[in-house]
Amino acid sequence: MADDRERFERLYRENFRAVLRFAATRIDPERAKDVAADTFLVAWRRLDDVPAEPRAWLLGVARKVIAGQFRSETRRSALTLRLEGEAGRADVDLAADLADRDEVLAAFAGLRERDREVLRLVAWDGLDAADAAEVLGVTRLAFTVRLHRARRRLERALGPAPLPPTPQKTRRRHLDAQS
Repeated sequence: MADDRERFERLYRENFRAVLRFAATRIDPERAKDVAADTFLVAWRRLDDVPAEPRAWLLGVARKVIAGQFRSETRRSALTLRLEGEAGRADVDLAADLADRDEVLAAFAGLRERDREVLRLVAWDGLDAADAAEVLGVTRLAFTVRLHRARRRLERALGPAPLPPTPQKTRRRHLDAQS
């Protein structure tokens, strides 16, 4: 354990400025400090994976940390916009929205764990197919096939979509009666 600590401290001393500089050229200085801290947290947790020449590995970790921050910001911004849009809707039917939500959650819960995981990576975690495939340790093509199949199973679990109501012709009859 003492050897690990010494190795990590040397790794930190020799590479912290390079990692911070790398991050600061891509994002604002305050967030760059967070990226550097997160990078060395990963390095500590995965110390056995750190190569003998660690700089490229550390910069790769920093790049992934920055990408994760951007994905989080994008999801947060999209959620904020969606919530603002829904708050502005005057015709919100909360009961119908809750019923729809419960129906989808029940169908989702009925899927196999493998299907739920694929759908969560895309819908809840906001990952694209390449990143989600990396998380699962499969090829992008294999992930895309799994996602397609999971979506089809969810669609079948939800059953057929109801048809929209047919428009009423009462106004037309009313106008004809006045003529």
